[in-house]
Amino acid sequence: METIYQGRRRAIAALGTGMGGLLLGAAARPAWAAWRPDQNVEFVVPAGPGGALDQTGRAMKQFYDESHVPGGKTFLVTNKPGANGKIAFEVLLQKRADPHYLSINSHGYISSYLTGNLDILPHRDLTPIAVIQDEFVVAAVRTESPVQSAADLAERLRKDPTSQRIGVATSIGNHIHIGTAKALGAAGVDVRKLVVAPFKSSAESMVALVGGHLDVVAATTPNVIALKKAGKIRVLAVSAGQRLGGQFADVPTWKEQGIDSTFSSAMGIVAAKGISEDQIQFWEDMCRRMSKSPMWEQLAETNQSRPNFMGHRDAARFYEEEYQGMREIVAKLGLLGAGK
Repeated sequence: METIYQGRRRAIAALGTGMGGLLLGAAARPAWAAWRPDQNVEFVVPAGPGGALDQTGRAMKQFYDESHVPGGKTFLVTNKPGANGKIAFEVLLQKRADPHYLSINSHGYISSYLTGNLDILPHRDLTPIAVIQDEFVVAAVRTESPVQSAADLAERLRKDPTSQRIGVATSIGNHIHIGTAKALGAAGVDVRKLVVAPFKSSAESMVALVGGHLDVVAATTPNVIALKKAGKIRVLAVSAGQRLGGQFADVPTWKEQGIDSTFSSAMGIVAAKGISEDQIQFWEDMCRRMSKSPMWEQLAETNQSRPNFMGHRDAARFYEEEYQGMREIVAKLGLLGAGK
């Protein structure tokens, strides 16, 4: 999804390139912030194991462990899927002013709020720490499916919007649902009549697809790589403005198939409300260092996500502006919840 923040992203990326040596030096010899964790850290993943959100939590644990933070407190990753993210966010809401609890934010929780499926906005009700990457959404079918392309899928759904069972994770109305509905709506499908089933993680929805319980799965790129490599699924389209590389080099965009739609979701890190500036600074620095690490760059290359770091203040402004843009999309799709 093209946004009004795109120019600022380019400026931040250019600044990061110019300061690359300094940032790499900082990663090699960290100058830790005044505050450091003085008890175990818990990263609460609002999804089940195995999906893109889980990968992020475990990548951050790996980077934290390898950073040898003075004090050596344990970094734990727990999975709390369900209720459109509310179960995970409730942990942070109950830990107000405690900097030892982290979770994930994305466009998905903005759209879930706008559709009335979530009653909090993470960037308002929690503390945005950073944006770390952009993700793209794909649509996939089983290899033996009669659906051969995104244009073919759209044609079938124009004739009968209920003809394809579509799986998404982790909730109805999240960024995966909205990104896919945006493309299908642009193709003339009545997206309000689609049959969409939520799963606790994309790992689960992919299993359901291969098992024949779904016709289509919409997911972010990391979640389809293994089954695509194994030849068990066919990826019909990607929501990026131009083709991706790696495992997705052979996957056309929606635009290439005559459907004028692009979409991306910014993944970020959030903490509890009420933490101090020093505590925000510690986690922002950790995210910044991780975003420049070979481990994270390799993960982004494998998943074909787009590294895109923004610190605390920029992340807060960015998500608020994206909230306004997402509201327009959700309303246009006829999915805006009452009172939103």
